[in-house]
Amino acid sequence: MNASPVLHQALINYPKQATFGRVLPKNKIYEHSGANTRLKDLFVEQVEQIVWQYKLAPETINLPAKPGVPEVQVFRIVLKTAELSVDVLKCIDGAVQFPIVFELEHDGKIKVIAAHKRPSEADPSKWVVSDYFSTAWMPANSQRSDMPVVLDLAGLYEALLQRLIPLPPRDHESFSALFERLEGVRAKQREIEKVRAMLAKEKQFNRKVEINATLRQLNNELEGLSH
Repeated sequence: MNASPVLHQALINYPKQATFGRVLPKNKIYEHSGANTRLKDLFVEQVEQIVWQYKLAPETINLPAKPGVPEVQVFRIVLKTAELSVDVLKCIDGAVQFPIVFELEHDGKIKVIAAHKRPSEADPSKWVVSDYFSTAWMPANSQRSDMPVVLDLAGLYEALLQRLIPLPPRDHESFSALFERLEGVRAKQREIEKVRAMLAKEKQFNRKVEINATLRQLNNELEGLSH
């Protein structure tokens, strides 16, 4: 007897009425964003097909739009390889003026990945895109979760992103505060990697002691941010 597919919180059973199902030509995306040759090559080497799978909008799912979140798009990207450069996702996010959640598919597996995308405060016609965060690869037949129960599209977008964030929210923590904390964690992790690299190269004993002390302090700060 086969085991039931595992339920995954970040894989959503989107409503049928939101199905868009339009294949997007790769060349249209990278031409629109003025991609260089290297980026075009990445599209060719890594991407089989891009499908605009779902359009989550007031007219399709009956949730009101909010400033910064007029709609949320779900793109399905079928990959030629298990690796996808973040630059490809950034290019698509740059070409499409809506928040996007990506579902990547390869070799019978699926993963969900997205960045927090919002209009720039300095220039509302431009979008600010954060780092990307994703699930691990999981079987493509994983059971999908029900749509989050929310009041508007901004709430839906936050709920979808929150399922990708690898930090437990604190009591009464808003999404923006959680997201800020996540970015703090990532910055601290990058700092720790740099200090570890310095430690590995350092020959002087006294200097090693100093670097180790710095490393301990950074790890304590990371621990504080992570909980």
